[in-house]
Amino acid sequence: MAERTALPDLDTLELAALKTLIVEQHQQLVSKDEQLASRDSEIEQLKLLIAKLQRMQFGRKSEKLERQIEQLQLRLEELEMNKAEQVAALPKRAENVEQPTRPARQPLPAHLPREVQTLLPQEEACPDCGGALHKLGEDVSEMLERVPARCYVIRQVRVKLACGSCDKIVQAKATSRPIERGIAGPGLLAHVLVSKYADHLPLYRQAEIFEREGVELDRATLADWVAGTSRLMEPLVEALRQHVMKAEKLHADDVPVPVLAPGLGKTKTGRLWTYVQDDRPAGDTTPPAVWFAYSPDRKGEHPQAHLKTFRGTLQADGYAGFDQIYATGNIREAACWAHVRRKFYDIQVAHKSAVATEALEKIAALYAIEKEIHGRSPEERRAVRNERSRPLLESLKQWLEEILGRLSKKSDTAMAVRYALGRWEALMRYCDDGRLEIDNNAAERSLRAVALGRKNYLFAGSDRGGESAAVLYSLIGTAKLNGIDPESYLRNVLSRIAEHPINRIDELLPWNVAAELSQRSSRAA
Repeated sequence: MAERTALPDLDTLELAALKTLIVEQHQQLVSKDEQLASRDSEIEQLKLLIAKLQRMQFGRKSEKLERQIEQLQLRLEELEMNKAEQVAALPKRAENVEQPTRPARQPLPAHLPREVQTLLPQEEACPDCGGALHKLGEDVSEMLERVPARCYVIRQVRVKLACGSCDKIVQAKATSRPIERGIAGPGLLAHVLVSKYADHLPLYRQAEIFEREGVELDRATLADWVAGTSRLMEPLVEALRQHVMKAEKLHADDVPVPVLAPGLGKTKTGRLWTYVQDDRPAGDTTPPAVWFAYSPDRKGEHPQAHLKTFRGTLQADGYAGFDQIYATGNIREAACWAHVRRKFYDIQVAHKSAVATEALEKIAALYAIEKEIHGRSPEERRAVRNERSRPLLESLKQWLEEILGRLSKKSDTAMAVRYALGRWEALMRYCDDGRLEIDNNAAERSLRAVALGRKNYLFAGSDRGGESAAVLYSLIGTAKLNGIDPESYLRNVLSRIAEHPINRIDELLPWNVAAELSQRSSRAA
């Protein structure tokens, strides 16, 4: 510990020396206050960083809650099974004794095919008097069953016919295959693609499943099928991109994807960009769609190239690479309130901050209004927002400005406040246009499949693998947005696309084949 300087005898000091001493002491106090404030700020930042790292290690609170729910559901399942076993073991009770109540059983889905099994009594005549029996009625019950998935072989036999007069030979033309000279049919290819990109099942695990069924398909073969089908689908995805870019409002976001660097045995970080057109919350009937694009890095030139034909409003986060896009004046920025809310949420979790709690409550009031006007027309949404949301936003801005003056400039709370105030015009934009959303959650939802997939198959094998992933995420994601089963959709497209005219490729977009898929499903039922 540093030795303290003794205070001089104040009675012996002249006035000028006394003033000098007071000024020096004051400067030392100010310096120490600044040091303490800096340490407090650093402590707050470290606590927030530790909280963030703990959430990364142990999962977000919502993810923990999901796991807790899963455990409770498993426990409930065990209790119900034990209860059922105990009830079954009890002797039958008299009819007037109350039985344990069970939730009402829902009817089995009407669209499933029915196999009718009619059970007739063994008696051909009345067992009591021998009289003739006639139909009185019937009792009907249903049982849900499943046919195991199976592979089968389609053997095509092309018969040759010869003319007896001139020896002319005729033969049916060979049917086209999705992959030239490939052994996989459309249904098998669709299953492999959906298992990987929708159900997040790596190819090596799929190969193990096929092996259990007695079919040997190595991972390299499956990888060739994925690459071949993605190349086949590229014109269709280009039509999808054109549809997305015709929108007047887009949601955009990106996510890192580890990619194997050629020749190094290490991974580099590529990016998958998502662009979502979905105006259904504003009552629009235009088919929703999502287009993914891959890039080997996160340079701003990539979204600039993606959006070169787009004109309208872009709802996105604060990524600096979008700034040059906004500077052209062709695209307006609409910021995301979910990002603002998330910053205050992190602070509230780490510090139980009263300021962060109040900020979250004020933002929640804005979201409550959005919930009420979901699905209404843009005109109605704009009117309600101007009447109810705008006053709340103006009050929130004033409160943030007042709070900022009382906070340490280096504190995380001050950074969160400055983040909101620095984007205020873009955060207010949704009040001016009823087609816009309060946040960019549409884009973030589209990236969930990518995030789940990364946990299972870790990385793309190359930049080309990233491009293939973008193609298939686009088609599968768009099928889901339109309420279409992705596997049925891909099976339909793969059975037709090889011979489909390129100038009519948009006929194979998900919403254009939805009616046909629905009819097939009805006939199968």
